[in-house]
Amino acid sequence: MYSELQQKKPFAHSQEELYLSLIRTADMLTRHSSRLLKEVGISHAQYNVMRILRGAGADGLPCGEISARLITRDPDVTRLLDRLATRGLVERGRSTGDRRVVSAKITEAGLALLADLDRPILDGHKEQFQLLAEGEIREMLERLTKIRENLG
Repeated sequence: MYSELQQKKPFAHSQEELYLSLIRTADMLTRHSSRLLKEVGISHAQYNVMRILRGAGADGLPCGEISARLITRDPDVTRLLDRLATRGLVERGRSTGDRRVVSAKITEAGLALLADLDRPILDGHKEQFQLLAEGEIREMLERLTKIRENLG
């Protein structure tokens, strides 16, 4: 890590080194999907919203629920949905049960776009983690979950 950051002296704490290593790794991991998403004109946050809505099914979800499920927090889910709706990838409407609640659901065009992205995104993940055995992946997942639970 020292050489990557061109750092001349050791880190003050191993926790600092771990934090910086996680951030740097996350940035490197997102580069592949960033290129793919840029080609189709959507951001990571928009992709995340579309995947959430695909998983929600035909009923869709209210904006607040979408916000709670995002991988990385975005304070303006409404703006994300506006951009996706403008492109015809999602649609919004009032809930039949409570007219104050605006729900969003993915459109056929949104589902088609996700279907086109599924294989190249998965192939990228497989390539990124090809050096790790399944047991190592499971171990990392457990440790990262433990960290998130502590922070949560």
